[in-house]
Amino acid sequence: MKTSRRTFLTQATTATAVSIAVPNILFGAKPKGDEITVGHGSHRYRVVPGWGVLDAGKNPVNDCHEMVQDAKGRIILLTNETKNNILIYDKSGKLLDSWGNSYPGGHGLTLANEGGEQFLFICDPDRSQVIKTDLKGRELLKIDYPRETGRYAYPGQFKPTETAINPANGDIYVADGYGQNYVTQYNSKGQYIRHWGGKGQNDDQFDCCHGVLVDTRNKANPTLLITDRRHNALKRFTLDGKYLSTIALPGSYICRPVLHGDMIYGAVFRSTSDSYPESGYIQILDKNDKVVSTPGGSAPVYQNGMLQEQRKDRTFTTFIHPHDVLVDEDENVYVAQWASRKTYPIKLERIA
Repeated sequence: MKTSRRTFLTQATTATAVSIAVPNILFGAKPKGDEITVGHGSHRYRVVPGWGVLDAGKNPVNDCHEMVQDAKGRIILLTNETKNNILIYDKSGKLLDSWGNSYPGGHGLTLANEGGEQFLFICDPDRSQVIKTDLKGRELLKIDYPRETGRYAYPGQFKPTETAINPANGDIYVADGYGQNYVTQYNSKGQYIRHWGGKGQNDDQFDCCHGVLVDTRNKANPTLLITDRRHNALKRFTLDGKYLSTIALPGSYICRPVLHGDMIYGAVFRSTSDSYPESGYIQILDKNDKVVSTPGGSAPVYQNGMLQEQRKDRTFTTFIHPHDVLVDEDENVYVAQWASRKTYPIKLERIA
């Protein structure tokens, strides 16, 4: 059959667009029939082909930074593509809604419950702001750079990457991971309370405090888990900013801790070096803060109680630069990726 030049170019352009939009899920680790499976021990998953892939002409993504799930089960994705900063899916990957065109650096996405309603907190390091919105995108509160701390000479030094909300009183914790590396605490109205951290090598300092979580597993004594990404660690603090302990994650440049049940999940955007491209994976820690599975990475090994350095499993090519995870009520994991050729999120279906 003869093919015209126009037809050939059209087919080639379409194929290129699909290859950009869809991550490589044709080859992976541990094949099972036609499936691609990944993970270790009690937490293993099947890659769901094509989940959430949309028409990039109508609903494009750039960096898919973070995801949350609301009370209705809808999956909310934040991208820094200003044609539609927010994409809202159902669990099958069908697009339900989209909104937002004013968050050029849309990075951190946190869901908060308040008075029976749910709200979003968006961190935009390009705008040097944290913005609280309702689930339809109406802006309700803006937190600008924390001049009260005396640590910032001008707004552009504040580049927030993540927030966490204390469910007990609504306090807002802001991690300035791309700026001065302070964690700043506000009340629910956005009024300054305190700050701590800063860039450094001490236990109570950070080098990229990229993520923050209110860890409520101990109901009587909740704490904060804060990422220290370039030090390959999560650090535990009291709710008023006093250092408690470090969870060492050798080799893992983890983005933010995500709580689901008794487990902590995290996306590792790169491994062994933050300049080593396409080397990310997922880490899963149990209630004792021990890594039990590393989908896309080497199996966790402990020697004398210490986790040994982990790295990407190069036989698994699905992940490029994982940036965040969402875990649904069926224990499935959804992975948003940064700098990954504008791919849509990946769904991992729990099989063990």
